[in-house]
Amino acid sequence: MPEEKIGVITHYFGQIQVAAIKLDGELKVGDTIHVKGHTSDFTQTVASIQLEHASIPAGKKGDEVALKVVQHARQHDEVFRVTGE
Repeated sequence: MPEEKIGVITHYFGQIQVAAIKLDGELKVGDTIHVKGHTSDFTQTVASIQLEHASIPAGKKGDEVALKVVQHARQHDEVFRVTGE
């Protein structure tokens, strides 16, 4: 599947399974993302995005957003948006 790098994970909150992502591109609710790192490799659909504790429909380049992830993610993991099936 074609992918576009849209950010990198800056922090992972294990107790609540939330990753903070510094965006290099746009990310919207409903997008499919692929998280890939040294030991991480999973795909999921974005159910919600938060910016400064407020839910938003989309994040843009430069934002540091938080989203719930389905597996453990690590700092410096790369985040890709799946652009096609």
